[in-house]
Amino acid sequence: MTRPAGRWPDELLDVTAAAAVPEPVLPFREFVVKVHSRCNLACTYCYVYEAGDRLWQTQPHTMTPATAEQVCRRIAEHAERHRPGSLRVVLHGGEPLLAGVPLLRGLTRTLRALLPADTRADVVVQTNGTLLDDDVLRLCHEDDIRVAVSLDGTPQVHDRARRDRAGRGSHARVDAALRRLTTPEHRAVWAGLLCTVDVAADPLAVYEHLLSYDPPTLRLLLPLGNWTHRPPQRPEDESRTPYAQWLGAVFDRWYRSPGPPVRIAFFESILDLLLGGVTRTETIGGAPSQLAVVDTDGALTLSDQLKSAFEGADRTGLDVHRHSFDTLLAHPGVVARRLGGKAPAARCRDCPVGAVCGGGHFPHRYRAGHGYLNPSVYCPDLLALIRHVAAVVRADLAARAGTRP
Repeated sequence: MTRPAGRWPDELLDVTAAAAVPEPVLPFREFVVKVHSRCNLACTYCYVYEAGDRLWQTQPHTMTPATAEQVCRRIAEHAERHRPGSLRVVLHGGEPLLAGVPLLRGLTRTLRALLPADTRADVVVQTNGTLLDDDVLRLCHEDDIRVAVSLDGTPQVHDRARRDRAGRGSHARVDAALRRLTTPEHRAVWAGLLCTVDVAADPLAVYEHLLSYDPPTLRLLLPLGNWTHRPPQRPEDESRTPYAQWLGAVFDRWYRSPGPPVRIAFFESILDLLLGGVTRTETIGGAPSQLAVVDTDGALTLSDQLKSAFEGADRTGLDVHRHSFDTLLAHPGVVARRLGGKAPAARCRDCPVGAVCGGGHFPHRYRAGHGYLNPSVYCPDLLALIRHVAAVVRADLAARAGTRP
């Protein structure tokens, strides 16, 4: 594996100088634990299996109980030192349910037994939904684990990308899982839906389909891509903003909902930032990252989404067997993401919506030969979307005050 030289932050960030900034070092608050490294689906846009990084092939299929216990010890050690009131652990993959109920139960119970008494662990399993059965639901109820499910829209839209290895669509199986989670018996363990935006689909048809399940939350994700490997239908022509148009249509429908709308952190964060508040997600607003990822062999990595840039982009050379999470805090890739919006590209510093955008999601900034000190590849879309949201809010506030916007 050859890592490109001369990239920011790995070779060009002065970690010592960054550490000298008189601001507290924020500990990790979210831990993505890769309990299984393979998947029963073959989604066309998957950043783990369909990007250029093939290192997943060297990973053990399933995290061993011994490694899972060591992960829990390291998280507890980190919590003991920094004393957070709560932290979030995401059981991830691949497809985490392939790891089996005994491993998920053992990890969850060990984690909570080792954590300081004043630190609460919110445990979520992020699944494609196709393997949700009685045993998994029983586990979730007995061990207070919530389930987040990926769904990209209507059957036609979802099955266009999220197919199994035989080429069969997965929507029908996901729908069956969601019908169970929406019942009064199981709704308490349902965390919400995750949807990757497909601009070739009708935005309102997708949104209405997602709403038909009455999800408690909805995460809208821009497809992973960057300046070297451009996202689908993100043209070089910056006058074209297909993602802003797609998201803008959904925002208008969401914002004008007659009742309490579903929680969408991406939209809520843009509104909060426009009104002087803070972001609720690291995908917008330049909030410092407090995320750590652990692979099935115990390797401590940066965000797994960095795999979309080049092979080894997420690797740190650290692991839970030899290193603490505090050691990971000093890695240049972690320090860079902790800087959040304080180290944006030059173009971002003069942007009229820079304080809201924050440079965009870190993985979207990569450009071969330069690293991550760039605006997001979605820059034109983010600019157009934020301006649209600002105009909607400005008009709404003016109408409520009886003045012209």
